[in-house]
Amino acid sequence: MLPTPKDFLVLLLRFVAGLLLLAAIAIVMPFAWMAALHQGLGLGGLPELPIIQYLTRSTSALYATWGALFLYLSFDVRRHLALIRFLMLVKLAFAAVMFAIDVWVGMPWYWTICEGPPIMVVAAVIYGLAQKVQKSPARGRPR
Repeated sequence: MLPTPKDFLVLLLRFVAGLLLLAAIAIVMPFAWMAALHQGLGLGGLPELPIIQYLTRSTSALYATWGALFLYLSFDVRRHLALIRFLMLVKLAFAAVMFAIDVWVGMPWYWTICEGPPIMVVAAVIYGLAQKVQKSPARGRPR
């Protein structure tokens, strides 16, 4: 049996959830590692200030929270289709804002093209899959 749009939706939500949940590592990562990664990406020195630690760790927690939400939604996509579609519209707006911020603050080109545009593509694909699932009849066991 061929995979259905629902199967792809579940798989993509879980894949994205896994990526987002990896951000939880940075919540407890030693600051020296963060600074080394920052330097390695060519972004210069990372000041060891309370606001920098707060922003890096709280942003990581926020991304991990999105990951937990996506994972939860993936276990019953048909039930959560309206929420999934809404969240993908939010993610499309988020991607556009992130792209604009990256350009505005002068992030390196590789950062700019690897942040907003991929988020936008994935959100659009998930939205499209959710639309297809909505239009398809329910069959088999719920997921």
